[in-house]
Amino acid sequence: MTEQPSKHRSGFVSFVGRPNAGKSTLTNALVGSKVVITSDKPQTTRTVVRGIVHRDDAQLILVDTPGLHRPRTLLGERLNDLVKTTLAEVDVVAVCLPANEKVGPGDRFIVNEMAKIKRTTKVAVVTKTDLASADRIAEHLLDIARLGSETGTEWAEIVPVSARSGDQVGLLADLLVGLLPEGPQLYPDGELSDAPEEILAAELIREAALEGLRDELPHSVAVVVEEMGLREGRPDDKPLLDVHANLYVERDSQKGIIIGPKGARLRDIGTRARTQIEALLGTPVYLDLHVKIAKDWQRDPRQLRKLGF
Repeated sequence: MTEQPSKHRSGFVSFVGRPNAGKSTLTNALVGSKVVITSDKPQTTRTVVRGIVHRDDAQLILVDTPGLHRPRTLLGERLNDLVKTTLAEVDVVAVCLPANEKVGPGDRFIVNEMAKIKRTTKVAVVTKTDLASADRIAEHLLDIARLGSETGTEWAEIVPVSARSGDQVGLLADLLVGLLPEGPQLYPDGELSDAPEEILAAELIREAALEGLRDELPHSVAVVVEEMGLREGRPDDKPLLDVHANLYVERDSQKGIIIGPKGARLRDIGTRARTQIEALLGTPVYLDLHVKIAKDWQRDPRQLRKLGF
């Protein structure tokens, strides 16, 4: 008897977790390419970027959400609303719980929020296993199982992974695919994200700007790509993509920090961001960056709208 080919599966998986739980790094590891920015600063992710994993048997669409947290600003409230809306619309929610930190009140808050979404399949992913001992990971797995029973959350799987070393990333992909509904391909072959290129470019600029920033400043940085397009009059074999972007901060003192002595820091941000944008889009880039002030934008509804939140 000939074996029936297994049916193609496709669907949406959302990674959630408190800020800095390893969601973005895991998304990039599964996609095999950088589609979301990563940083050691909490609250790095602000837009829901979908990374797309193409396989012969499935298409796995990964939705990277901002970290769920107790909000202190209007921006924080908007980000939390964005997460909750997303969770109600996906097939699987995977909560990321870093192995090198104990399960805390923040994790409990998130799992309690998830428990309210009844129909969605729930998976626990133990991230950053490269930073923890085998004993610590074993203890963490028991804590997560306990957290599930205490919150009334039924885990379909509990999977330890390291996105940095690649350990068990393939296994996680297989398990997630197995939980998806049968269905056709939803995106064309080769497409790695459905976020507009302007959004991806803005995020890469913001990542470059966040490197080396201290204290509250990372939260105060927003980037808007004002204009982006291929320069006219260039030969087909020598294209150049013009990207004009504004970096917004909340105060004059922050503007000075971003620009740096004699503009050195802004030039460094531009160089790093340009390299990343070129790698992502495969085209040489001319990047024009300006720093502007949008006073207290995280708390101002009008400014938030202007900056795309």
